[in-house]
Amino acid sequence: MLSKFRQVALIGKYQSTGARAVGASSRESLDAIAHFLMDQGCEIVIEANTAANTDLTGYTTMDVAGIGASCDLALVVGGDGTMLGIGRQLAQYKVPLIGINQGRLGFITDIRFEQYKTTLLPMLAGHYELDDRSLMHARVMRDGHCVFSALAMNDVVVNRGATSGMVELRVEVDGNFVSNQRADGLIIATPTGSTAYSMSAGGPLLHPAIPGWVMVPIAPHTLSNRPIVLSNTARIAIEIVAGRDASANFDMQSLASLMHGDRIEVTLSEHRVRFLHPKGWTYFDTLRQKMHWNEGVA
Repeated sequence: MLSKFRQVALIGKYQSTGARAVGASSRESLDAIAHFLMDQGCEIVIEANTAANTDLTGYTTMDVAGIGASCDLALVVGGDGTMLGIGRQLAQYKVPLIGINQGRLGFITDIRFEQYKTTLLPMLAGHYELDDRSLMHARVMRDGHCVFSALAMNDVVVNRGATSGMVELRVEVDGNFVSNQRADGLIIATPTGSTAYSMSAGGPLLHPAIPGWVMVPIAPHTLSNRPIVLSNTARIAIEIVAGRDASANFDMQSLASLMHGDRIEVTLSEHRVRFLHPKGWTYFDTLRQKMHWNEGVA
């Protein structure tokens, strides 16, 4: 059974501190997967940073732009953090992604490494479920100028400083004043990010098919300040009114330091991330497995 995907990119987990220390195990895993894919008729490309940080040699290497221009599929071996990082970069190229989980939770890298051969075989032949996920585009505006811009697949988080008290934030939706909020921070999460920091802060789970976002205060001063679900076509603006050393995080992987008067504007990105899952996969399977629902039920 030969693959319908001609050229497949492999991206590994290398972003953490001590990348060389994890390089050996990552190299062995990626090399094994590469040989398996070649047996199915695929041409293998190793993402350039993955190759450099794992010392994986003997394969064609490409940067993200090269992968986007020429590869039919990207196979990500790692955890959700690895997938978030490469997913944002490849979204503009519409390259589909399959995740093999070597992390802990694996909400979006859902294939267990031990099962990759039996799971990938039918997927490579074209038997899979499509799962498109929205992205947010966030900009930090200062004196009318954009000083920082980033995409986020999970969330945009405005936080107080590590050693400071609450921040005060003015929140607008589509130009309409919502409230001035005093809290430790504020989360704007996509449905994908609703199982991440947003959930820990008391926000609801959003099914990926819902065209919405959830806005969740972090430890609000006023207990009536509750999470709210918004349309993902809304334009959200968060202005820093008071508080020291505030910052904005984008998927917890990009960081911008904020000043009083800065505005964080969040809109729907034109790009989407396309995941491929095994045939028969559903979102509820993931929730049951990762959140340990039904444990102890006969």
